[in-house]
Amino acid sequence: MTLSCSGTPPTLPKKIVEKSQQFQALENFFQVFAIKPGEHVLVLSDPLLDPGIIQALQGLCLSRGAELNVFMAAHTRLSGVPEEVKPLLRKAQFVVSTWFCSIEDPFNIALRNAGQRWVKITYFRDLDLLDTAQARFPLDLLGEIIRATERQFPRAEDFRLHFSDTRGTDLSIPYSASMRDSMFSSNRWRGKMRADEPGCYVHYLPTHGPNFWDSTAMRANSNKELAIEGVLYPQIAIGFDKPFSEKIAVIINAGKVTKVCGESTEALVLREMLVDGKIIEGGGCGFNPKAPRLGIYPAGSNAAGVLHFGIELSKPSCWIRQHLPNWEEPPVHQDLVLFDATVMAGSATIIDKGFLCSLRDAKVVELANLYGDPVSLLECSVE
Repeated sequence: MTLSCSGTPPTLPKKIVEKSQQFQALENFFQVFAIKPGEHVLVLSDPLLDPGIIQALQGLCLSRGAELNVFMAAHTRLSGVPEEVKPLLRKAQFVVSTWFCSIEDPFNIALRNAGQRWVKITYFRDLDLLDTAQARFPLDLLGEIIRATERQFPRAEDFRLHFSDTRGTDLSIPYSASMRDSMFSSNRWRGKMRADEPGCYVHYLPTHGPNFWDSTAMRANSNKELAIEGVLYPQIAIGFDKPFSEKIAVIINAGKVTKVCGESTEALVLREMLVDGKIIEGGGCGFNPKAPRLGIYPAGSNAAGVLHFGIELSKPSCWIRQHLPNWEEPPVHQDLVLFDATVMAGSATIIDKGFLCSLRDAKVVELANLYGDPVSLLECSVE
């Protein structure tokens, strides 16, 4: 006789858990979008953004006595702020954006230096995302995970940031003490999830990155030469419908991709795309234990311990334009993803075979107790 039974409990009815979960996510939403009475709020939008998000922001502004304006561009891939938008940006105290140029356009940087607050919503394009576990993960706990990661990096000394995995990844970034101070001084590395500080730039859904290395470490001088050397064996990249069946080696010398080794169709595509490109994100790390681990679109997974390496291409990729016509990023960028990397900062292990070590930090576990069972909260999603 074949038995058909299960020892697992039944799924709790929505009427039991739905409202509790909904209000957890809404409270996070209200806290991140820390709009104040009397403020001018500007949304830099695009036609593919869920209109429900605009309605939600409008309701929030109405409830707080703030003014909402929306500028819709034809797409998100703008490399810089159009001239006609600059007067609107100058007037705003709070900006919500889907545009690629949000972070690095000098015009935007100058406004943030003057105190303007930004929320980037790359990962919040559908209002239904409020119903996910990642949307209701406690903000302060997420911030403590990021701070615990930062605490592991050596202070007041030079060190080597090293990435490896069982496929053969072996990439090093030399870090000076001053680079460390510059890189980890940002509000993102301080674990600030709310857009409530002058000059802040936060991601929602929280959090995308922060990066282990990018131009911030070079004091925003992305053209400064740095001896980033080695090889990456990515498991997948943006635009590909499944992980690579072949071990594809991406060779990096002096921060540039000099060679891509492999015989598969995917290797041929990456070779045409990546050679002569420049690495601009050396390990963008995910930190949210409840973000879908395998959900890498549109810019790499936000799940704790998953890495993406951003490559600025030497020329626009025809393959990206063909396969990702509505991608939120321009066809001069590619993210290579590793799920199982080990990351060392000097002698400190930051990630161990894809596991973010700060999830076991004593302060993280202690704080998790305030929000529920630490094991349940800090166990990573495998979706």
